[in-house]
Amino acid sequence: MFMKTMLRLFILFLIACSPNKEQTKKLPQLAISENKRFLQQENGDSFFWLADTGWLLFAKLDREEAQKYLDDRAQKGFNVIQVMVLHQLELANVYGDSALIGGNISQPNVTEGNAFENPDAYDFWDHMDYIVNLAEARGIYLALVPVWGSNVRQGKVSQEQAGTYAAWLADRYADKSNIIWLNGGDTRGDQNTEIWNTIGQQLRKHAPRQLITFHPFGRTKSSMWFHQADWLDFNMFQSGHRRYDQDDSDLAYGQDNWKYVRDDYALSPVKPTLDGEPSYEGIPQGLHDPAQPYWTANDVRRYAYWSVFAGGCGFTYGHNAVMQMHKPGNPNPAYGVREYWTEALDAPGARQMHYLKDLMLSKPYFERIPDQSLLASEPGVRYDYQAATRGKDYALIYTYNGRDIAVSMGKIDGTKVKSSWFNPRNGERTSIGVFENTGTRNFDPPGVVEDGNDWVLVLESEN
Repeated sequence: MFMKTMLRLFILFLIACSPNKEQTKKLPQLAISENKRFLQQENGDSFFWLADTGWLLFAKLDREEAQKYLDDRAQKGFNVIQVMVLHQLELANVYGDSALIGGNISQPNVTEGNAFENPDAYDFWDHMDYIVNLAEARGIYLALVPVWGSNVRQGKVSQEQAGTYAAWLADRYADKSNIIWLNGGDTRGDQNTEIWNTIGQQLRKHAPRQLITFHPFGRTKSSMWFHQADWLDFNMFQSGHRRYDQDDSDLAYGQDNWKYVRDDYALSPVKPTLDGEPSYEGIPQGLHDPAQPYWTANDVRRYAYWSVFAGGCGFTYGHNAVMQMHKPGNPNPAYGVREYWTEALDAPGARQMHYLKDLMLSKPYFERIPDQSLLASEPGVRYDYQAATRGKDYALIYTYNGRDIAVSMGKIDGTKVKSSWFNPRNGERTSIGVFENTGTRNFDPPGVVEDGNDWVLVLESEN
C-alpha cells in the first residue's frame, strides 16, 4: 500500500511539473452523415476517422505515460484511439487496481471517491475516467471495446452478466461526447450472437447518442452478422494480418482490403464502413511467426489508401509495440515485438497517416464516391491495383508501385483539368500541368516501378 501511494504521488508531481495544462474541452458528438456514407460532427462538420490501436492503454500506462501517448497521437493527427476496457476479466491496471470483483464482469470493482493519492479512494475506473478526460482535452475520441471477445468465447461471460455490465458501463460514460463503442473484439458474430446483441442493445439504450460498431475477427466484417441490427451505426472489418498466400478465410481477400469496402458499400441500408484492423506496422506477416518478414509503413499506406478510396469513412493504423504498450519488464511480449512503445511512437507509418486525412479533408467531403471508371485500363491485381475516387470537381487515383495511370477524362466538371502528384510518404504536391478534360490521358508517376513507390494522381477542375 505504501509503495502504491508513493508511486501515485510521484506521478502527480510529474504531471504538476508538466507544461501541458489540462483544459475542459467537450468535443462535438459524432453522428452519421446525411448520405449515410461518412461520419460527421453534430454541427455538420466532416469527420475523417484516423485511429490508432492503443488496445492496452487503460491497463498498462500510468498517468504520465498516458499523457505522453495521447500528446504524441494528437500531434500526429490521430483523432480516435481504439482501446480495450477489459482485455481479461482478472485485470488490474499499472497501479494494481482490479477492474472487477472476483473476475465477475457484472461486478465492477468501484470504490467511493476518486482521490488519486489515496489507493483506498481510487480504482481502475477512476484511472479510466482520467484518461478519457485526457483524450478529450486533446481532441481525441476513444473507441472502447467493453470486453474482448476471447472472454466470451471461453464461456466466462453469460448473457445476463453481459447485459448488466454493458448497462453499467454505458451509464457511466453516456454524457461523454468523445466515446464510441466497439462491440465484439476480435471475434465472430455468429458465435455468442445473443451476447453481442445484448451488449449492443444495452449500449444503445443507456448511451443513445454514442455511435456503435462491431470489431470482428480477422478477415471478417461486422456486416456479415449485424448489418441489419438497430444498434449498429457503422460497419468495421479486420483485414490484417496475413499475406495473400496465408489467407485461408472464406472470403480469401488476402491483402485486398478494398474488397471489404466494396462489399459493404453495396449493402442496404447504407452504412459507413472502415478497416478497423489492417496489418500492423512492425508485426510478422501472418502474425505469429517472427521468422516471417515484418509489415512496414509501405504496407500500411497501401491498406489505408486502397480502403479509403474504395469508399471507406476512415482508417485505423496500428503498430505492434504500441498496440500492446510493450515496455521494459513485460513478462509476456507478443507477436515477436522488437521495440518498446515509446520508440515505436515515431514509426514511419505513424508519421505518414495524417497525410491521407489531410488530403481527404482538403476536398468537398460528403460528395465523394469511389469510381473505378476513371481508369481507362484494367485496375490491376494485387500490388498493381489502382484505386480511384472523386467528387464533382476533383478526382484522386492511387498507385502503390508507381506504374502508369491511364485516365478517362471528363468524369469531373470543367473543360480543363489541373493535375499534380501527391506523395503519401511526405504529403508534398508536385504540379504536372493543365490538360483538356476529354479523351484518355496517360500519367507516368515519378521514380521507378516498385512496391512502395506509391503516388496519388490529383485532378482538379479548372474552367
